[in-house]
Amino acid sequence: MEKKGHLIGGNWLEAADDEVIDIIDPSTGEQIGLLSAGGQAEIDKAVAAARNAISGEWSKLSPVERGRCLSRLGQLISENQEKLAAIEVQDVGKPLSQARNDVIACARYCEFYSGAVDKLHGQTIPYQNGFTVLTLREPHGVTGHIIPWNYPLQIIGRSVIGALAAGNAVVIKPGEDASLSTLFLGELTIEAGFPPGAVNIVTGYGEDAGAALAGHPGINHLSFTGSSRVGGLVQKAAGDNTVQVTLELGGKSPQVIFEDADQDLALPFVVNAAIQNAGQTCSAGSRVLIHNPIYEEFVGKLMRKFESLVVGPAMDDHDIGPLISLKQKQMVESYLSRTLDLQILAKGKFAASLPEKGFYVPPVLLGDVPPDHCLAKEEIFGPVLSIIRFRSEEEAVEIANNSRYGLVAGVWTNDGARQMRTAKALECGQVFINNYGAGGGVELPFGGVKGSGFGREKGMEALYGFTTLKTVAISHG
Repeated sequence: MEKKGHLIGGNWLEAADDEVIDIIDPSTGEQIGLLSAGGQAEIDKAVAAARNAISGEWSKLSPVERGRCLSRLGQLISENQEKLAAIEVQDVGKPLSQARNDVIACARYCEFYSGAVDKLHGQTIPYQNGFTVLTLREPHGVTGHIIPWNYPLQIIGRSVIGALAAGNAVVIKPGEDASLSTLFLGELTIEAGFPPGAVNIVTGYGEDAGAALAGHPGINHLSFTGSSRVGGLVQKAAGDNTVQVTLELGGKSPQVIFEDADQDLALPFVVNAAIQNAGQTCSAGSRVLIHNPIYEEFVGKLMRKFESLVVGPAMDDHDIGPLISLKQKQMVESYLSRTLDLQILAKGKFAASLPEKGFYVPPVLLGDVPPDHCLAKEEIFGPVLSIIRFRSEEEAVEIANNSRYGLVAGVWTNDGARQMRTAKALECGQVFINNYGAGGGVELPFGGVKGSGFGREKGMEALYGFTTLKTVAISHG
């Protein structure tokens, strides 16, 4: 069975102690390959290779030349769309159409940042007579990226590609449950002409390779996407070396449906935001708050839609694929065991051809969930949508903000004043009005507040985060 190695300094290497991680297809539960399980030794080599790139060929490329590397990478990603999508289907369990969209998004990040590289400007600052003062934006140096398993391609796009655009060399630790698309991208970076050491990938467990990267004294900035618990550990480890971090730690995002909302417009957005990638999405709209006057009407529409949803093998491209692992399936089922005191309004159905060992859970719609219930407050990371009733704008905002998280929110109303009042009152990093997700929005800064983390990825804001500002004051009389 093929074993995937690490990309370090432009070469593919296997773990020194020959430890391996099984690669499991979530649709079938069957083993399809092996990963090398790296640790401290491999991270040390990868950081050293990145530091060599920073002091060598990678740092000598002009911004335009860096942009051309990213442009070539984007073209290669597009040319390999079907292969990458098939990898993501088999490794993550995404329905085929969703996997294709992730490939398109990753290529779009390359396109955006390849054009932004030479537009990352400093400033001149008016100061005292006899001085010229200017600022320079410079790369941090070596950036570490701990990538989760749910959206490898998209998160590499918004994190790694932005860091490379800013001139950093990168060390990537992909999720142990889904590393294959990251490794394939590593092959494409070589083909695109990135110098050795500019891009390094070490596979392994979080407690080994991830911890080694988070606490490594040779990195200058760390990006982490994952759970709040692990994010706290990552922040502490990076803090020991005074390393800046960008943390994206999940959410319990609300969608607020006011009485004047266009219900037919909102319905597909509300459902998709809850079930996309089987609900394994940090920005999943897993709470829907419905204004009392339209509660029964809109709930009826949600019920009919949920009852029509089909769960099945990812390659068959049903509405919902499997969860990533048996562990994740058991966790979601554990949450669902706490619904005995709730109204289960509707469930989806399984496809006829469901493999016996796949990790499948049907989508579940829960009605009139108390705002303080665990299923209304905790991140389930499964296809479960909790409905909460509200009676006033003030109550809707209070319920929406009654969460330790603050990542994304959706607001559905045609009242312009209410749109702005609500958007300003919601405690989160992104608010979508009469839409949700804005089609992916590569250009739109993304990140959270409160327990959802801090720092921003995507758009030009990511480039500012992946650089450090230097002030130069010149005295010339």
